[in-house]
Amino acid sequence: MDFRLTDEQKALQSQVAAFADKEVAPLAEKLDREAVFPTDLFRKVGALGITRIPFEEEWGGMGLGTFEMVLALEQLARADQSLAVTAMVSVAVGLIVSRFGTREQKEKFLPGIVKGETLGAIAGTEPQAGSDTQGFKTRAHRDGNLWKINGNKEYITNAGTDISSFVLTLAVTSEPAAERKIFTLFLVPSGTPGFTPGASYKKMGWRSSDTRPLYFDDCTLGPEAVVGEVGGGRFLLHKGYQQARAFLSACSLGLAQACLEHSVAYARERQAFGASIGRLQLVQKMVTDMAVRIEAARLLTYRASRNADLGDADLKDLAMAKLYATQIGSECADLAIQVHGGWGFMDDCPVSRYYRDNRICTIGDGSSQIQTLIIARALGLDVQF
Repeated sequence: MDFRLTDEQKALQSQVAAFADKEVAPLAEKLDREAVFPTDLFRKVGALGITRIPFEEEWGGMGLGTFEMVLALEQLARADQSLAVTAMVSVAVGLIVSRFGTREQKEKFLPGIVKGETLGAIAGTEPQAGSDTQGFKTRAHRDGNLWKINGNKEYITNAGTDISSFVLTLAVTSEPAAERKIFTLFLVPSGTPGFTPGASYKKMGWRSSDTRPLYFDDCTLGPEAVVGEVGGGRFLLHKGYQQARAFLSACSLGLAQACLEHSVAYARERQAFGASIGRLQLVQKMVTDMAVRIEAARLLTYRASRNADLGDADLKDLAMAKLYATQIGSECADLAIQVHGGWGFMDDCPVSRYYRDNRICTIGDGSSQIQTLIIARALGLDVQF
């Protein structure tokens, strides 16, 4: 497959890279230290057009694809993976609404997401269940013509900022005695009575992204809140997660590239034994290992995103990209710390932040273990979930 970029794709890549270097990188360490969501900076991401990339022109988008979004996220994550993930989640949520929402839902909620003026969130994970959706306990029941949701969600991104617009919430809608649970996806606007975002978590990484629990206590919604068909919510959630895997792969890829760039620069300037440490062969090996792994991860990520745009992506493509790219992000961050030595262990060293940030990438949107099972199943092995 030919991954040579068109002139338009190169221009997009360069524009985002320049923005990341000038506007994002200088603030990244401060944002990590203060752990506050950067509303103004995210609005600049929207103003640049990053959030418009994969949406149809009808909603103010650029009409481009998953591949172009991957190119942009890769460059944004080079400067700050936390900010890239904020954009990634909101765009992925918006794409679910774009594909499966009603006309009314699109007209009301999509323009803000596309422009980057508001944020969307998706609430699947619960305190006792993540990938195991049959373990979910949040329920929605009919009350006349209305729906009432009760339960808790955990580790939800983008739900509690001052520009958060709505949360797509997966709830069980089958009868309590049903042998197998059936789910429906609801669009819950911020500020809906009975819906309460909890306090922000104190996190190891992604400190400036918004992550918190959500509580639903007789949260009452009209029939217009249903996204897609009643009973079809699990399918929609998983479709969103599938595309998000390509996006998260790009976020790890960008972080890994930043690890390489910082390591090369540091190895050139750091002096030891009378010369730069870049002349030491074992340092060269660490840097070379990073470079080779990054190129392999880039090929997997680009292939999966290109295939998605062609309509040929399968679960195996996306799972392989997500599995490998996220693991490589962590491996490169570890190697980068080793190259930087004691300086790499300090919180204000960028590679220390990269190490902490990428750790969640092998867990979110389906853990590395879940991706492994998906690949094994695609290869014809009898995998039991």
